[in-house]
Formats: sequence, C-alpha cells, structure tokens
Amino acid sequence: MTILVWIEHDGTAVKDAALSAVTAATKLGAVHALVAGSNVAAVGSAAAQIAGVDKVLVADDDAYANALAENLAPLIAGLMGDYDAFVAPATTTGKNVAPRVAALLDVAQVSDILSVEGPKTFTRPIYAGNAIATVESTDAKLVVTVRGTAFAKAEAHGGSATVEPVAGTGDAGLSSWVGAEVAKSERPELTSAKVIVSGGRALKDADTFQGTIFPLADKLGAAVGASRAAVDAGYVPNDYQVGQTGKIVAPDVYVAIGISGAIQHLAGMKDSKVIVAINKDEDAPIFQVADIGLVADLFTAVPEIAAKL
Repeated sequence: MTILVWIEHDGTAVKDAALSAVTAATKLGAVHALVAGSNVAAVGSAAAQIAGVDKVLVADDDAYANALAENLAPLIAGLMGDYDAFVAPATTTGKNVAPRVAALLDVAQVSDILSVEGPKTFTRPIYAGNAIATVESTDAKLVVTVRGTAFAKAEAHGGSATVEPVAGTGDAGLSSWVGAEVAKSERPELTSAKVIVSGGRALKDADTFQGTIFPLADKLGAAVGASRAAVDAGYVPNDYQVGQTGKIVAPDVYVAIGISGAIQHLAGMKDSKVIVAINKDEDAPIFQVADIGLVADLFTAVPEIAAKL
C-alpha cells in the first residue's frame, strides 16, 4: 500500500500531530506526505526530513494559505488515484478536511484510530472512550484520522525524502478566510505540553481559578487546562478545555484539581502517563484513574504544594 499523509503545519514548521500521523501511516505501507500552503518550500524541506517519509508532494498556492478544507479536499481527492489510503491527524483542521475527502471519494471514513491491526483493520474509541471498537473497512480506498496521543511521534530528522511539486486545484469558491483570533500564552501549548495542571468547577470563579491553578502551573512549567464545566462557567476560555469535546492530551503528568472525573473529561486525558488528582470527595470518579490521589480541600492543599516547589 502507498499512503498519502496530510502534513499539518503553521506556515513555517510541521506540527507534532502530523508526526504521529506519519507513524500510524508507516504501519500501513510506504508513506508520501502532502504539504499544501502558500510559500511553503521550507515546510516541504522539513517534511522531507521526517523519518519514514519516502516522498513529499508540495502544493504551493495562495488557495491553501489558511488550510481551508473546501480547497484542500478537492486537491487531496484528485491525488488519491495514486494512493490506497489518505491519513490525517485528528485535529480540528484534520477533522474538517478528512470527511470532505471521504465524501468526494465516496468511502466511509475511519475516525480517531488508536492502533493499526491490519491492512484495513483499526481500533477506535466509542462511548466517550469507555469501549474500544475494532473496525475493518471494505472500501477500495481508506480515509483515516489518527488520534495523536495514541502513536509516538516520528523523528523530525533523519529522513531524506524527495520533494516534488504538484499542481493545485485552486480556490473552490465555497469559503473565504476572514481572520483568526488566536490565544497567546507564554505557557506550553496544551496538546504538546509534558505537564498539565487542570482545574474544575470547584474553583468557584475566574479569579479563584487563576489565583489557585496558575501559580502551581508556573512552578511546574506546565500548561493550564480545564474541565468543560469550568469553561462553561466562564472561568477560562474554551481553548483550555480538555475532554471529549475539547482537546485530547497525553502529557507525562496530568494534575486534576477539583475535577470530579466525568467520562467526557476522562476521554480527553486518561492516556496521560501519570495522573494526579486532588479532590475533597473521596468517591470522585477521577480517583479511579489516578495514579496519585489526594483527598483534601484544594484551597488549602494546592497553595501548600506550590509553596514547597
């Protein structure tokens, strides 16, 4: 099999999620990478160095400058005549692009895979991660999205793929780029952080959340996350949300403070290597997945921990 992997990037560098997608694709066959964007020669060169990639296709066109799915999907579908499978990371943009490619190819997408069990057989989570389904595609071509936390990142250096330009399909005229309001923080990005400190609804309000969670996160050099309940209550912006409807993370250490452990939240963080839970309710579901649990009042325990660091 020959696999086409869409390389997600920020215009200058390859994103970590794309490296995980490459790892998954190598389990299926030979890997070719697609870099689409505007003035992306540098990204194409970086993609050529990814271990496991045999060829890089570069579609350099203004139509792909902001990764609009309506423009990317026809490009990818047009290239699929030479490929057995299309693989994309299960990121916000990947989840936007892949279903459109599947529709254009008239195949069923296999979403959010956790492992590759065979040429067309995969595992994927269902019921908010409480069960793992094994699925097999019967379509002639595969369209697959990859949960980045389930696969190791391919080495960003060491490869020597050839780079080949491909003609774009241009602007489909179905959408246009208006702008983006991107949250900026000096802390690590949530999906790539090695340590995450998350807070829940028990933090009471935005000021209390910041006054309790942020000092500990700063001491640990950690990213800050939150449960959906905390986000819905307005404590922090929604880009902090961890969970089934937020970001899927798997850091080395995940500290859950005042988070009960609803299944929707657990679906987004239970693959963390070490889970630390602080909650005054000893029966909170979070303790069932925690490696280290502290039954205590967070308003007393967290400042004490931060003071000792």
